[in-house]
Amino acid sequence: MASVTQHQIQKFHKDGFLVLEQFFSAEECDSMRSQIQRIVAEMEVPPHCRTAFSTREDEQLQAQGSSDYFLTSGDKIRFFFEKGVLDEKGNFLIPKEKSVSKIGHALHAYDPVFKQITHSPKVQELGRKLGLERPVVVQSMYIFKQPGIGGEVTPHQDATFLHTEPLGRILGFWIALEDATQENGCLWFIPGSHTNGITRRMVRAASGASTCVEFVGSEPAYDDKQFIPLWRRKGGLILIHGEVVHKSELNSSESSRHAFTFHVMEAKGTTWSKENWLQPTPELPFPSLYT
Repeated sequence: MASVTQHQIQKFHKDGFLVLEQFFSAEECDSMRSQIQRIVAEMEVPPHCRTAFSTREDEQLQAQGSSDYFLTSGDKIRFFFEKGVLDEKGNFLIPKEKSVSKIGHALHAYDPVFKQITHSPKVQELGRKLGLERPVVVQSMYIFKQPGIGGEVTPHQDATFLHTEPLGRILGFWIALEDATQENGCLWFIPGSHTNGITRRMVRAASGASTCVEFVGSEPAYDDKQFIPLWRRKGGLILIHGEVVHKSELNSSESSRHAFTFHVMEAKGTTWSKENWLQPTPELPFPSLYT
């Protein structure tokens, strides 16, 4: 892997995202994939926790908001499912390894393989090149984007879900563990869209509300023509600014699109919102990226 250049860092600040090809080796990608296979093989899901994962706002509120399982997943390794893979009793209608939408949100803390990747020397070096002084890891997710059913992720900004004062302190690292193509649901971005702040926030609802989280503000209508697709070879890394607008389409292909992603916050001079769904816990304060 070649070291990141100043020119690339300038490009990141201009576009709100940056692609680094072959940042991780095929072996590193395969080690993450085989580790996740082991985790899924051992997965025991209490039926009442079998919440279908959705990004459409109404379903999001209903499915995730009523679910303590989601809200308390920040310091655990938990399972979220695609729509339509469970019957009304919570039994799998398809093989369970093909039913999982994502696993979150603390693989970086509790799984040795993902911990090693998150804190790998090249990630730490990249953080330093980007000028991060006190970066901490706030969450991680393994995303499956299952063949034929991997749901779309509607246009959003990560800072909607991970709010900081001031803004501009959240950075996503998105790693393609398989080739990501337009057919299997690669990421799409609006270049330069990270400079306009945010219009929507997901916050913890007041206690006693029917949902655990609610949205404040609304997502504007984006012009589809503004988005550009970033298809990626396996091992590619996409750096994602917390306020850049991005999405992914339904996976209509016969191949999955596995990715591992984690979010880092520059903790120096930054306040993590007490209203975020995700909160550090005594068991898991946000760990430093630098080891």
